[in-house]
Amino acid sequence: MASWSEFAAVEPRLAASVHALVHQYGPGLGYLATVRPDGGPRVHPVSPFISPEGLFCFVVDSPKRRDLERDGRYALHSFPPEDTDDEAYLSGLARPVDDAAQVERYAVEMRAEPLADWRLFEFTIDVAMIVRHSQATGPAGQLSAPYRQIWHDPRPTLEFDVH
Repeated sequence: MASWSEFAAVEPRLAASVHALVHQYGPGLGYLATVRPDGGPRVHPVSPFISPEGLFCFVVDSPKRRDLERDGRYALHSFPPEDTDDEAYLSGLARPVDDAAQVERYAVEMRAEPLADWRLFEFTIDVAMIVRHSQATGPAGQLSAPYRQIWHDPRPTLEFDVH
């Protein structure tokens, strides 16, 4: 799985498009899907943020945090823009950040509530996708198909234990 910086170095235009949709309202907004203990999906809104170092999210003590701590697989979908159905999608593995200095720096920068029981996660990327649904009209007056760009990390995915 690639870090955000590795992904952005290989696919800078796609990374810029994903960043623009995730941060279109200023703070990052998206829907985070995690894997429940029974294998089913769980979806919640979150505020991820993209920095030069990576894709991160503070997650409060909740079922979704316990999902990530037990089984780091995730999918993240951007909030839709008000005027189109354009979308960004990422999936991969979420891992807790244990570097206290990095956690403190991002907590200050992102104004994470100091009294909340949250944990910082970094999201690695296995798949990134952007879909543009903006309606374009061709020369004969027909509507164009949606534009899609998909990136898969070419490195083999490592197996991991699900507790």
